Amino acid sequence: MIILGIESSCDETAAALVEEGRRILSGAVASQIAVHGPFGGVVPELASRKHVEAILVVIEKALKEAGVTVDEVDAIAVTQGPGLVGSLLVGISAAKALSYSLGKPLIGVNHLEAHIHAAFIEDEPIEEPAVCLVVSGGHTALYYMESSDSRPHYLGGTLDDAAGEAFDKVAKLLGLGYPGGVVIDRLSVSGNPEAFDFPRAYLGRDSFDFSFSGLKTAVANFVRKFGNPALEGEVPYRVEDLVASFQEAVVDVLVDKTTAAAVHHGVKHVIVVGGVAANRRLRERFAEASIEKGWTLHIPPVSLCTDNAVMVAAAGYAVWKRQGFVKDPLSLDAVSRWL
Repeated sequence: MIILGIESSCDETAAALVEEGRRILSGAVASQIAVHGPFGGVVPELASRKHVEAILVVIEKALKEAGVTVDEVDAIAVTQGPGLVGSLLVGISAAKALSYSLGKPLIGVNHLEAHIHAAFIEDEPIEEPAVCLVVSGGHTALYYMESSDSRPHYLGGTLDDAAGEAFDKVAKLLGLGYPGGVVIDRLSVSGNPEAFDFPRAYLGRDSFDFSFSGLKTAVANFVRKFGNPALEGEVPYRVEDLVASFQEAVVDVLVDKTTAAAVHHGVKHVIVVGGVAANRRLRERFAEASIEKGWTLHIPPVSLCTDNAVMVAAAGYAVWKRQGFVKDPLSLDAVSRWL
């Protein structure tokens, strides 16, 4: 069974073909980093326009790469939400058009569940149950997975800024460029993560929710007090130390909360997915925690951490099975917020 996946939730236009939910046949992505870079973040209107320009191109590229015709596709999976509504509608419209014209089933996919399924596209199957951390530019949330075919159970999420959003905002404050997480990750390699003691918000002993706005504000206050390299050039501290300390504060909370959830649910498998899962320090710390706690850790390759359509096609297969292979109606609409 071959699923065509389509992704357009934010600033990546992507299409992919996946067989039986696990075997990758192709994957095409059109990035918008160059478009949004000058603004230090994603501009929704520009993102929507670029999706319109790229959507048919990436679909055709994915089909050609796989050596598959549209007639050989069994179903079309598309990110329904959460995300930027204007961006989502471009992908959904393309998926509906293909579904209607070809008579193929349409499957709406939750973007966060799709990220989780990126971890299941690997040689060795994941033993369930598992706890999963989804951490990206727009989302930070913990889920409990009974099985790869079951609907993820939401445990908690961010009450304000997502982790990736905090990375981007701190990078923009310091004039480091976009995407901020990539720049901070690179600079922090030569920084001291213990140079500055920034706050960690845990929100109560039994809470699985996150909050990064206070940390972001603490960095802003530090820069206001000691100088901003983006405005003044010379400052009495090393930017590398600042961003390494900030990054360590984010990673501490992500690892500690995930550890608490894994202990609470008694699982031995931990999944970490999303764009921030590509972060070097986060991967190191989770690897250390997995050895200490006796977990099996599952983190997808970097290419499957950032937004892509392979994960959408994989999740689409699982959702379709869960629905008894019943297709979604053509009235399917975009959902901007969706746990």
